[in-house]
Amino acid sequence: MSNQSFVNKLLQSFGHALEGFPLAFSDRNMKIHGLAAGVVIFAGWWFQISKPEWLVVFLLIGAIWALEMVNSAIEELSNTVRDSLKLDRQATKKPRDLAAGAVLLMAIISVICAVIIFLPHMVRPVLYGPPAY
Repeated sequence: MSNQSFVNKLLQSFGHALEGFPLAFSDRNMKIHGLAAGVVIFAGWWFQISKPEWLVVFLLIGAIWALEMVNSAIEELSNTVRDSLKLDRQATKKPRDLAAGAVLLMAIISVICAVIIFLPHMVRPVLYGPPAY
């Protein structure tokens, strides 16, 4: 394979990947995750969280979004297989539930991490008064 062919195929694969973003963000659950991410990012700005805390926040947002995209792909594939083979919904229940469970698990972990990150920032002014600027 020539270098030009490799670069063209690489650019083409990036193009296909980018086509997935509008598909993902048209999904109801992804919109909910997007709203939650916006609230968390605003809270991070408001409470002036540290760089390591920002790192955790963005890694968790990325993990949730990536898992939700995989979950959506599994649902779409399950629908296609079910419809083409004329199966009932139960036939594709296990992969759907596993994918949805992965998203839920990551969401629970994210909430726990958010409490660990944000609770001290929220309690500090109550215990010690507002910061002196």
